[in-house]
Parts: sequence; C-alpha cells; structure tokens
Amino acid sequence: MNFAENNRISHRQLYRQMILAFTAPFLLCLFGEQRLLGKAGILGLFVGMVLLLIYVIFLIRLGNSCTDLRKWAGPFLGRMIGLLFVIYVIFTGAYLLSVLTEIVPESLLTGVPGPWISFFAVICCSLGTHKGMQRRGRMGEVSGGILLLGILLMMGLCLGQSKGAYLQEMLQAPLVQKEVISCSYGLLCAFSGLGLLPFILENVSQRATAGRTVAGGILTLCGMILGMLLLLPAVFGWERLKEEAYPVLPLLAGADLPGNVLARFDVLWMAFLLYSLLFAVGSLLHYGHQVIHQAHLGTGRFWMPAVMFFLSLLKVAGRGIGAWYGSYLAYIHVPLLLAAQVYLLLGRKGRGKKKALTVAVMWLLPFFLMGCGGVEPEKRMYPLALGVDWKEEQFLVNYGMPDLPAATGQEKEEEGQKSSLLSLKGKTFAEIEKQYGRSQEKYLDMGHLEVLLLGEELLNGEHLGELLAYLKKEAFVGENLYVFQTVAPEEVMSWQGGNGTSVGEYLTGIMENRMTGQHKKGVTLRELYHSWYEKEPLPRLPEIQVQGEKLEILE
Repeated sequence: MNFAENNRISHRQLYRQMILAFTAPFLLCLFGEQRLLGKAGILGLFVGMVLLLIYVIFLIRLGNSCTDLRKWAGPFLGRMIGLLFVIYVIFTGAYLLSVLTEIVPESLLTGVPGPWISFFAVICCSLGTHKGMQRRGRMGEVSGGILLLGILLMMGLCLGQSKGAYLQEMLQAPLVQKEVISCSYGLLCAFSGLGLLPFILENVSQRATAGRTVAGGILTLCGMILGMLLLLPAVFGWERLKEEAYPVLPLLAGADLPGNVLARFDVLWMAFLLYSLLFAVGSLLHYGHQVIHQAHLGTGRFWMPAVMFFLSLLKVAGRGIGAWYGSYLAYIHVPLLLAAQVYLLLGRKGRGKKKALTVAVMWLLPFFLMGCGGVEPEKRMYPLALGVDWKEEQFLVNYGMPDLPAATGQEKEEEGQKSSLLSLKGKTFAEIEKQYGRSQEKYLDMGHLEVLLLGEELLNGEHLGELLAYLKKEAFVGENLYVFQTVAPEEVMSWQGGNGTSVGEYLTGIMENRMTGQHKKGVTLRELYHSWYEKEPLPRLPEIQVQGEKLEILE
C-alpha cells in the first residue's frame, strides 16, 4: 500500500518518517568525544543492530497493549507507564533543542541568540501536533526520500577528502571488549525512540507486517552510521576525531562542489540536518500527544512544548541537559522502558497538510534567504586571505579585505581602487578580536576565507597551536582553504594584481583554475589540523614570494 487511507499511514510513509526523525540526531550526536567511534563502534554497531531487529518483533506484539494503557496495566500503573514515555519525550525534545541552539548560531546564523532559535523552533514544531497521523505521514512521504538522497550524496562528495593513511590510524588503535559492549548499549539507547512505535501501530495500515518496514529503517540508518564510522576517521584522522564534539560540522566545512562553484556549500547540508532535527522535535511532540491520550493523562498541547523549551535552557552549576541526558537514557529510561514493556506483554490476557507545509516553509525560508547569518551582507567584511606571524612577542594578523561591491558583483571596481589591508597586533586572538570590535564598524565574516599565509617566525616558534585553536573555534572557516608560508606575510598580503585581483583570489586561482595535469599540490587547513592533533611534523607548505609585480609559488 503506497498511500494513506482512513487516517492511516502506509508502510512507506512510516519508513520515511523514521529516516527523517533519526538522521540528524544520529549524525550530530552519535560520533566524536569517545562515543560511537573506531573498531569498537563498528563491532558495537553490528551487535546492536541484531538486538534491535529482535526488539522490533517484540514491539509489534505490543501494539494492542498500548492502545489503552489504563485498560491493560490498570489505572495507576497505566498512568505511570504513560508518564515514563512523556518524560522521555520532554527530555529528548529539550536535548535536541539544546543541540539546535548550540550548532545553529555557530554554523549557520550569527547575531541571533540561541534561546530565540529554540523558542521559534518549538513553536513551529508544536503547531498541529495534536492532529492525526496523515499529516505527518504526508510530510514523510514528500521529503523523506529527498533527505536520504541528499545526505548520501553529500557523504559521497566528502569521500574526496578522505585518506587511506588516516583510516589506517583508526585500524591500528587497540580494540577493547568493554568499549564494544558500551557502543552496543549506546546504540540501543540512541534507538530508544522506537519504544514509541506501539503507540502508533493502530494508525499504520497492515500493522501485522509493519515489522519488516521498521527493520528496513533500522538497516538503512545503521548503514548510514557505518558509512560515517569509516568516513570520519578517513577525513580527520583518529586523534582529532576523538576530540571533536560534533565532527559532522567540520566535515561540512570542508565539503565543496567540484570547481568550487559554491563557496558556502555546507549551508545546504546544514539545511538538510536542520529540517531533520525540526521534524524529530515535531515527531516527539506528536507522539507525546498520542501517549497522553492513550494513558488518560489529559492534554499536553500547551504545557509539554513549554516544559521542553524551558528545560532546554536550564543549567545547573553551568551544566545543561546535554551533560546528563546520556546518563538518563542509559541508567533510567532504557531499563524502565524494557521493564514496562515486558510487564505490558506478559500482563495482557488532509486537513492540516497545508498548514504544516506553510509552517515548515516559513521556518526554513529565512535560513536560505539570510545565507550566512543574521547580519546583513552590506554590514560585513569578507577577508579572502589571512596572514599571521609572530613578531615582538605578539601576533601580527593581516586581513585581506576586498572591495565589497566588486567582490559581490554589484558594480565594477573603479580604476585604481585597491583592496584594503587591515593589520592588528595582540598577544592573544581574543585581544585582536577586541581591537577589531573597537576600530571597525562592520562584522568580520570569515566564511569566505580562501588562503592562509603563515610567517616563518610563527612556524618555527611555539605559537602555531594558538592560531589553529582559534581557527578551530571559528565555525565559518572552511577547512579546505589553502595554507602557504612566506618570509614577509604583510608584503604578500599587500600585493595587488594588475586588474585589481586580491591575493586570496590570485593564489586560489593558481591552485585550482588550471588543467588537471598542471594542478599544483597544495596543503589545506584540514591537513594542518591532522598534523597538529597527531603531534607530527607539519607538512611542507608551498612558499610565496613577491617578484616585482608577480607572486610566485615555490614548491
């Protein structure tokens, strides 16, 4: 059956809802910082996948028990079991909102406070969640396949950044049996949202065979996870990957279309992840209403999203929900969930479609229109090149600022007009940022940076790590930019081509705009990061020299 009938959803719609609801949370939150990584993560994935497929059979048999919890478990226990699921819905929604408020201001928008993003997100996601399943089924029908195809395509584009030597680092790391068990259980905790499946089975056509569809969704998601487990270490290297909080985000920063035809290609990937994340929050609220109704707990139309929002902002001793959500899943929810489901199993003898689409479009449209953030383009400065050196016990930073109208194609550059060079000094980059804020009227947007020039004193000294740590925190700095060395960064940064070309445009053109056989081998910022994390010698950087009116690259 392909389409919903009689307020029911088809198997295909159920499958695509699973893909939409789980993809972004998994890609953002499963990897990095000693979570699902390495050989232990791969083995744990296969063990957890087998257990999940068995668990699906168990869930399908619970369908009748969850249609009326008070009937099957009694007035008191039925409400307590319902409350267990409602708490899970609220905590998980709050956690996803906290992730949203953390990654969106850093990776997509600037100048917009995170709480406001969370507020508007929960408002949009909560509209119409109390209505029937068909509305959500149609959303999955239309967009689930597009999102899956987009994510797989973008993973394929990132394959060009991978290196076999980096992947070998992961394979050489020791395998600990305890870590395999931990990864297996962590995967089960991540999939604990499947516990809500029995509450919607009555709205699924031919629910007796729905288990095969759910199993297909699990296999698809696990295949995606396996691909990321191999792709991430091959792109970043093993030591760096263990330190990344959200490794998918820097993976986006290095993604690009062939020919560099779109400078902020990562925005497209972020749009896919953001849509999936919002769909996940909306699904939690929708299933929360289902649980409240079937446990006879009243209505949660207003208080549930409100509690979810305030909990996402709550911090105790400076720690938010992200600090303890994993422990809640592992030590409280999953054990109680299995106990409640075993008890239930053994104890038993079209009109909101347009509105939902409008809300989704209104929410997503600003992100596509605003592009890099909440600060207007004419109020930004876009350095294409950054020169850094260490002189007189402080950093000397040069920003190569092209003329904004000429850079954006709004008008031709006047004859004799030159791109500006801004030079700042400071002992730390925080001090340099303060100097920029005191002396410049425009926001510094590093999202279009193409070239990084490093002075010899910086490379030969002990302060390169401070620069890399600073750039690592700048989410808008793409990791595919080219890195060069020079004895005179300020002289190179001051260079202007005969037609007004800036040094950033000129060097990028040399590296990329040639026939395939004439490509010069460059070093990217990502390769520099890898050497830094692995504590290895830096790769040999191409050297830039000024020869009269020309720039030369010495290999």
